[in-house]
Amino acid sequence: MFQSLSVQMSRGLIWATTDDLAKNKPIVFSLYRQILRSLNSPDLPLTHAARLAKKAEVRSIFIFGAEEKSVHNIADLIDAAKYSLSVLKRGRLP
Repeated sequence: MFQSLSVQMSRGLIWATTDDLAKNKPIVFSLYRQILRSLNSPDLPLTHAARLAKKAEVRSIFIFGAEEKSVHNIADLIDAAKYSLSVLKRGRLP
């Protein structure tokens, strides 16, 4: 009985499976690199120290986001990263 319960949970819509995580991995890495590159833009009004602090903040957000297992939360994090990237490309800070 316990074994059948774990199989049902892995097929649910709430928790991400390894296939879901593998599909999102290239998207997340691409967003991570693009955001870090965008922080180097001369259009942003940041000093060198502020730029390094923002990069550290981005790294910590992605590290904590890597531990997320909920499909809906992962999708929300990817959407937030895409929005932040669009704002950075316009020369503003999110």
